[in-house]
Amino acid sequence: MISLPRFFKQRQFLQIAALILLALLLAIGALPGYLGGKWQWKQPPPIINLGEIKKLRKTGLAIPEWKITQQQEQMLGSGKWSLQIMEKDGGKQAAILLLLPQNGPKDQPQVEWTEINSWGRMQWGEWQVAQYRQAEFAVQQPQIEEKAKVKARFFRAHSKQQTFAVLQWYAMPNGGHFSPLNWFWADQFAQWHKQRVPWVAVSLLVPMEPLGEVETTWEQVKSIGKTVQIRLFNFNS
Repeated sequence: MISLPRFFKQRQFLQIAALILLALLLAIGALPGYLGGKWQWKQPPPIINLGEIKKLRKTGLAIPEWKITQQQEQMLGSGKWSLQIMEKDGGKQAAILLLLPQNGPKDQPQVEWTEINSWGRMQWGEWQVAQYRQAEFAVQQPQIEEKAKVKARFFRAHSKQQTFAVLQWYAMPNGGHFSPLNWFWADQFAQWHKQRVPWVAVSLLVPMEPLGEVETTWEQVKSIGKTVQIRLFNFNS
């Protein structure tokens, strides 16, 4: 049996070793910036296409075969979103697309999904969430050999007047995820290579049968979600 004093000494040694390793990693990452007089956390690398991403607030996102019937900037919580209402097949299909584009090189995604809940309550008086699950899909994006994978939040939201199937994720050039932590690690890795990972928060709402089973809408919602993911960072088309 290991004695308590010996156990605590070993534990203290491991903690010190971990701190030294962390300091070395930080030093290695900071050394090039220090020698060049540029601190990475004060002067992060520029974000390619940031201007185009920010324009989404004013223009919305054009989606093939869908007609935008209404688009405007909408203040939700602490951020300005693009709110667009779309229809297809002469109004037989409809959808609401909310986009929160990155606003600057130091702008980080937060938990904006609670802001959507507040917006729903403001619009319809209540916003009840049910049948939640994590959903995955993949798309073939331009200039990327492997398919971009997206892991999103998928659930039903309803009020007394309306029921929606909802799909939410942070879109990035190489895929997407509903957790801001996923973006954080991707961006940290990119900064080691003097690059950045832009992001756009996406909340897609598709009207469905009142209080119905959200799974019956999955193929339709997934199809729209795939198109949104492809279009968001394809600025040359």
